[in-house]
Amino acid sequence: MPNQQQQQHKIIVKVIGAESLYKRDVFRSPDPFAVLTIDGMQTKSTTSAKRTLNPFWNESFEFTATENSILVIQIFDQKKFKKKDQGFLGVINLRIGDSIDLNLPGNSEETITRDLKKSNDNLVVSGKIIISIANADNRSSNSRAQDSNTSNHRTASASANAASSSSPNNNNNSVTNNNNNNNTSGSNRAYSSFEDQFGRLPPGWERRTDNFGRTYYVDHNSRTTTWKRPALNQTEAERGQQRTNVTEAERRQHRGRTLPGEGPLSPSLGSSSNSVTVQTASNSATPASNPGVALSMAATGATTAGLGELPSGWEQRLTPEGRPYFVDHNTRTTTWVDPRRQQYIRTVGPNTTIQQQPVSQLGPLPSGWEMRLTNTARVYFVDHNTKTTTWDDPRLPSSLDQNVPQYKRDFRRKVIYFRSQPALRILPGQCHIKVRRTHIFEDSYQEIMRQTPEDLKKRLMIKFDGEEGLDYGGVSREFFFLLSHDMFNPFYCLFEYSSHDNYTLQINPNSGINPEHLNYFKFIGRVVGLGVFHRRFLDAFFVGALYKMMLRKKVVLQDMEGVDAEFYRSLKWIIENDITDVLDLTFSAEDERFGEIVTVDLKENGRNIEVTEENKRAYVELITEWKIFKRVEQQFKAFIDGFNELIPQDLVNVFDERELELLIGGLAEIDVEDWKKHTDYRGYQESDEVIQWFWRCIKEWDSEQKARLLQFTTGTSRIPVNGFKDLQGSDGPRRFTIEKAGEPNQLPKSHTCFNRVDLPPYKDYESLKQKLTLAVEETVGFGQE
Repeated sequence: MPNQQQQQHKIIVKVIGAESLYKRDVFRSPDPFAVLTIDGMQTKSTTSAKRTLNPFWNESFEFTATENSILVIQIFDQKKFKKKDQGFLGVINLRIGDSIDLNLPGNSEETITRDLKKSNDNLVVSGKIIISIANADNRSSNSRAQDSNTSNHRTASASANAASSSSPNNNNNSVTNNNNNNNTSGSNRAYSSFEDQFGRLPPGWERRTDNFGRTYYVDHNSRTTTWKRPALNQTEAERGQQRTNVTEAERRQHRGRTLPGEGPLSPSLGSSSNSVTVQTASNSATPASNPGVALSMAATGATTAGLGELPSGWEQRLTPEGRPYFVDHNTRTTTWVDPRRQQYIRTVGPNTTIQQQPVSQLGPLPSGWEMRLTNTARVYFVDHNTKTTTWDDPRLPSSLDQNVPQYKRDFRRKVIYFRSQPALRILPGQCHIKVRRTHIFEDSYQEIMRQTPEDLKKRLMIKFDGEEGLDYGGVSREFFFLLSHDMFNPFYCLFEYSSHDNYTLQINPNSGINPEHLNYFKFIGRVVGLGVFHRRFLDAFFVGALYKMMLRKKVVLQDMEGVDAEFYRSLKWIIENDITDVLDLTFSAEDERFGEIVTVDLKENGRNIEVTEENKRAYVELITEWKIFKRVEQQFKAFIDGFNELIPQDLVNVFDERELELLIGGLAEIDVEDWKKHTDYRGYQESDEVIQWFWRCIKEWDSEQKARLLQFTTGTSRIPVNGFKDLQGSDGPRRFTIEKAGEPNQLPKSHTCFNRVDLPPYKDYESLKQKLTLAVEETVGFGQE
């Protein structure tokens, strides 16, 4: 009871919100509400927020209190409030006099953030609650009435803003509403999406929460997003420079990507440059800077006069030393070999029909190969890797290659076969795309969607508005880099980051907030297909399940790990344990659609069919398919329709999902020393012989094998911009980890949620290399967890 000798005061307690509440139910988020009690006598409660671990109430309540009064705030899950534990989520206890000085003249207000504590039941809790306490003695009755009357209005407004914050079309309205809220009630204002407990965000910045409860920040000035809170004391120039540094680091990483058999990307060529990159049989060299290297690797046959005109789109040029070479403007490649003397090679297609295509259409030779001519002008090939020669072009399937799937793990051979197909041949003519750098997403959408798929298969001519120069590859590489950054930005609500990390993407099931979203997904599908067709890499990596969907493969429980790791572990627990009288589930799922909870049947009348020990596997299969595929089926269909307009489905099916990721995003250069430097060990020490063998094996591998190991252990071949020190797991930053586990006769096992590989204590180097290679190159799903 309050001390009757102490002065009574009117106070206003505003419950602003809570952060990072404990998720007690593995299959859904709670519906939290707060109960406020002063001295055990005055009790009031907020409304319940729906399915969130970060509720925002922004509701005010008036109490009578003294300095010694105790304010107790408890948070409960509304759906479990009538059950035994009442859905308890945490509590705080505050002495009013310790939080605010009620004797100060005039109005005063304090904003308080407290960690939630356990109750006597010792249930696990987590998170914080944010409140403000104001002395209301000197406030007019009209102001107090206004606070009380507008409380529910603000809650509804906050919900509306949360529902619309995903939509780029509603950003202006969102800004207006939040600013209006900030201007009311004077000092008694709540945290809007433009401020938090650390203060006001810089102008043009907004704080948002994704579907997994993670806070991120939107910069409306540059239309970019970041996980890091912007510093208020930074100038716009400093923030701009920071964005530029990150973008440049990503650009350098992107430029280094290749496919097996290809060298690093050559520098871009403009019309003002007199130099040209000459594609020789096994490498690229600039004649002006390194003619000796180019000459030594060139075909030996000299061209002769009297062969007639060059084919359409071809041009003959001379190096500074006077050596002739040939430019194919149709494919933006160069060669020492006169196209008038190139042989037409017969190949066997997938339907066993005889086809012919010129050598010039097949792209560069694999690394270490060279094309030469005999004295009779017959083409043959030298493999400097094995010091052998052959009449067979290594870019084409041999007579033994008619059944392509036999090269089950040979990505390079698949790429060669894939690119040799007539359907992927560049058509005569040019495809002009002109965009503004500052509006690349909108301009590209208009330019690419107005053209037919046949137009897009012509030689790409990208032009940035106001910039001079011809596109010989560099400009289009820059175009795809910038466009992929923009169109996959969560700002547009078409894609979102997975729960696994903050750099792999999945389709946003709530993309329908944009009424044109299906047209945009078709556009994005076209862009991905355009990049594959024209051999340009996108700076974006999807969750593994999306690549499987592109290959028309059925998604399984293992695929859930990269989409929602916590949900995956819950489903796995169901499979591995007896659920009789443990879980109360039906063949249905709850889906939140713009603030409304909708029950979806997984099978006919599913909401009335109980999940039992006997039918639980069918439930897991259906809920997996729904969560990964069914929720985004419309968006994916539009996406794959756009992709297949440029890349036929039967051709792309030669790859598996891991190889498709490399085909779209390329092989990044992996710094093994950086990888090793930022690795943790469990059960092993860095000096142990097995660990020394592990890194020795990795160093001996080529780029493709390193990328496969990264996929095997982390779920993606993507490396963070700042290297392995920023590697992410499903629960935040997670360093690469090698754990001592398993028997020497077993394969290594990966835990992609935690970037961990279980490495058995092998007895010798050859055993380790054999088992690790087998696990990385031959397993898809098997050996993973």
